[in-house]
Amino acid sequence: MKVCIIGGSGHIGKNLVEMLLGDGCRVTLITTGRTPVPTTGKWDTVTLVEQPYGRGNPAWGECLRQLAPEVTIDILGADVPATYEAVRGVSRQLIACGSLWMFGEPRVVPTPEETQNPCEFEGYALRYEELLATRERASADGFPFTAIMPPNICGPGKIPLDGRGGRDIEVHRAHQRGEPVPLPEPGQTLIGPCDAWDIARAFYLAVQHREAAAGEIFNVGSAYALTARQFIETYGHIYGVEIPIEWVSWQEYAERILPDLGANYHFRAHMCPDLTKIGRKLGYVPRYTPEETMERAVDWMRREGML
Repeated sequence: MKVCIIGGSGHIGKNLVEMLLGDGCRVTLITTGRTPVPTTGKWDTVTLVEQPYGRGNPAWGECLRQLAPEVTIDILGADVPATYEAVRGVSRQLIACGSLWMFGEPRVVPTPEETQNPCEFEGYALRYEELLATRERASADGFPFTAIMPPNICGPGKIPLDGRGGRDIEVHRAHQRGEPVPLPEPGQTLIGPCDAWDIARAFYLAVQHREAAAGEIFNVGSAYALTARQFIETYGHIYGVEIPIEWVSWQEYAERILPDLGANYHFRAHMCPDLTKIGRKLGYVPRYTPEETMERAVDWMRREGML
């Protein structure tokens, strides 16, 4: 099977490539060339195509049409409608990546694959509209289209979410020193770190079960989420220190301590996806718990000399 992955050199993509190569698939990556890929083992069979991809770039679509993969996987998701137009005449399946954030602030948890509230992030809101429109278009065309919606991505290869809502190595060094972390009380917001391996597994299963995945939007994630309090306590356990929590009101937290919406949203909106559908239709079972993937990420930072 010939599979083309857009954004396959990143955190999720590298895990997915390993899975597909293990099945004997012929894998092509469309990449900008800025992120290095492994060159050992079966990776020497991977075809790399350097092609700038993004909204409004006609060369991107033409590149896809020329490659004519049986399966196209768009992890980047920069312009899913354009990707669909490029591959619907040559591919037999398109799988795109979204985000749990696209559903808006959850009304219920675990959160199902449906709109909860208006998405507060312009880029995500636009991409969500495009995912829904592409699914409708693909349904009318009889084309197998699937969207995968991960929560917070964790695991080796990327600095994990820190206690200040970012991915800052200096904040992790402060965690390692046991410095206090401010949190909005009562600290019960759910945070769901999910290992990149588990997210890649969802894409892999969608390839393996094309008919079951067709027309579906699937959540992916860990088996459970941590409260904000547990999230910080887990880092304390991993770093072998006690990290004191300084409790403040939500107003003070959002206005003075962490005013950036993209950062404080982690501690306001529950991120605990309902995995019922992907488990039933694709047999998805997460391998790593939130604690395990956080520890894997910290171990990776240590190996890389960041800590």
